[in-house]
Order: sequence, then structure tokens, then C-alpha cells
Amino acid sequence: MINNIKTDDLKKMNGNDGLILQGCGGDPQEWVDGINSMLTEAGILRDGTKFTDVSVFSNNGVTNILFLFNNDVHLDTGKLAMWRLATHNDFGGTWLTDYVDNNLGGFEAEQKEKVKPDCALIGQDGNIFNLMGIASRTLKRNGMREEATEMCDRIQKSGSYHEALNIIGEYVNITDGSESEDFYEGESYSEGMSMKL
Repeated sequence: MINNIKTDDLKKMNGNDGLILQGCGGDPQEWVDGINSMLTEAGILRDGTKFTDVSVFSNNGVTNILFLFNNDVHLDTGKLAMWRLATHNDFGGTWLTDYVDNNLGGFEAEQKEKVKPDCALIGQDGNIFNLMGIASRTLKRNGMREEATEMCDRIQKSGSYHEALNIIGEYVNITDGSESEDFYEGESYSEGMSMKL
């Protein structure tokens, strides 16, 4: 399957590599079939594998094809490197990493999405300060101390109980408290406040 992508998609492929051929006008499928055949005959594609994860993109008015390296493709990388150099004048072959660095300003920094931890608040004392203390401890136990401080500051400035509950829900997944370690019997919010929130 041939995917149509944009250069912005290439910048998000940090950690991947592949072969980019430049100036591939005409039918992309003919290019894919031809390159797979050529690389098989050259002993570069091995074990009967071929490139199937292929993408087409345009940059500066030029149509390019990305042959992504993945586990389904068995390559003789040494031979591929020599083939790329030998055919550079014909295909403008370059590695994905080099293309992104030299033509697109580099890969985008990976932004890891923080996962909200589960926090057992259902069935707890509904006092907002109690709930805030439980949520704060949950965040801290999950390495999210800054988020705990930010959450508490926002709750203390909130205008209503419902707004405060919504803020807690932005930081933790509110779950049933019947079987949770988040509930500390007898622990009051004032005790929690003695820790720096």
C-alpha cells in the first residue's frame, strides 16, 4: 500500500529510517514495483521480502518516494549503501534521516504524552480539600510533583465545587475507591497539608 504523506509527517518519524528516491514522476506503483525488482536482482532485498511500507510526498515541486525500513524487509544494508551511491545521479537516493536533517530542518522533538494516573475518589469523603489531598498524593507517587502543585493552586483559586472537581479530573482518572491504596483511613486534609502541596 502506498501512502500519501506531507513533509510534516516525515519530521515526526524520529527513530525510523528508510530510503528516499527523489524526482519520481509518473505512477508511484510502477516505481515501487521497479525498485523492488531491481533491489531483489541486486541481492539487496533478501528472503523474498520487498518494500510494502511505502509513502509518496512532494517537496519543492518534486515527487519523492520513501521506502521505510521495518522488520518485514530483510536487507543487505552494505549492498544497499553501495547501490544508493552508484545510482545517486539517476534516483537522488538518500536516507530518511539525512533528508529530514538537510531539507526539513530536522525531526520534531518527541513529546511524550503524560498519562493520567488512576485515583480512587468515588466513595471518599466529598470534602473538596480531602479529594484534593488524595489526588495530590496520587500524582506525587506517580512522579508528577509539579502537576500536583499546579492542580492544588488551581483548585484553591477555583470559584465552585464543580469547577474544582473538573480540575482534579484534568490531572487524574477518577475511579472507585473501594479497593484503592489512595484512601488512608483517618488521614485528614490538614495532615496532607503539612506536606508541601
